[in-house]
Amino acid sequence: MTPDKSPSADSKPEGSPACSARPAPVVPGGSGTTSSRRNFLVAGGTLSVSSLMGAAALMTQTDDAKATVEWAEHFQGNYRLMTAAEKAEARARLERRYSAQYGKKVTVDTTEAAPGVLMGYALNIRKCIGCRRCVKACGEENNQSRGKNPGESIEWIQVLRMERGEFSKDKMNEGYPEGLGIQVGGNAYTPAGQVLEGQYQYEPKAVPEKDATYMPIACMQCEKPPCVKVCPVRTTYREADGPVVIDYNWCIGCRMCMGACPYWARRMNLTTPVLPKDEMNPVTHYLGNRPRMRGVVEKCHWCLQRTRQGRYPACVEVCPVGARKFGNLLDPESEVSLILARKNVFRLKAELNTFPKFFYFYD
Repeated sequence: MTPDKSPSADSKPEGSPACSARPAPVVPGGSGTTSSRRNFLVAGGTLSVSSLMGAAALMTQTDDAKATVEWAEHFQGNYRLMTAAEKAEARARLERRYSAQYGKKVTVDTTEAAPGVLMGYALNIRKCIGCRRCVKACGEENNQSRGKNPGESIEWIQVLRMERGEFSKDKMNEGYPEGLGIQVGGNAYTPAGQVLEGQYQYEPKAVPEKDATYMPIACMQCEKPPCVKVCPVRTTYREADGPVVIDYNWCIGCRMCMGACPYWARRMNLTTPVLPKDEMNPVTHYLGNRPRMRGVVEKCHWCLQRTRQGRYPACVEVCPVGARKFGNLLDPESEVSLILARKNVFRLKAELNTFPKFFYFYD
């Protein structure tokens, strides 16, 4: 019998690495390349590790394969399906990562919805002066991206500036073209009543402006949220105490929820969020204001890190005229419940049957 002259499984050329994935040498007189089972497994294992490290770099949006994101975070289940132990483990992972990333002690709250609580919000549009302090406070509290380049600035609250006007007799014979009587309407080019097509960006010298009304818009926290119905991975859902939340780790960035939302209340992280370390709010909630990643959608959640600890949302606290109210809809003595019982109240786009828990009222 001819002895096997192929190289030993443990033999390797001088200077070669211990875990070389290079193919075995050609056997003299043989028909091609051969290798032992051990060499095959070593090569396969090396390629698998390389593939995993490359995937890690892609998933963490960095060129460093030893990124700060732990592997367990990529394979964790949907948050609402986790056990208590799994939630505690996920919380600890995030606290370690965020603390190292931002150079400060970061807490990730996982407080659940309290029984007997249904959050509600009310806004007095007669009082709002359009100062947009709520927008700034919301951004600072909820760790929103604040970059300078397109797509890097995210704001959950929009304040629309709308003009007030009236019909007047002295413009009855005015119009276009001139001299031919009323063609397009004597008051066609002036504000008449309430102009609902408001301005999103405005920079007045002082607020409130004369003949202007302001209407802030944010997530309406619908009882029948269209965004939840269309989510293909069920990463967004309604919590028991009312807010519609997002499990960022499961969001695939398809933006179907953005198309379904009739209130323009969702934002997409098209780029890596710009959040300076010294401006990062370290008091976070898993379903709330913890730092987001590129490629996920985010939205208002009524400051879960605050409201589930018995505090007001940041926008309510900062409003200088007290136009914003927040409370428990199931408590008949709460601010919101008393407003619903005593004031002129309406809901935006009520005809869509989304049943918002965000109410507008006026005195």
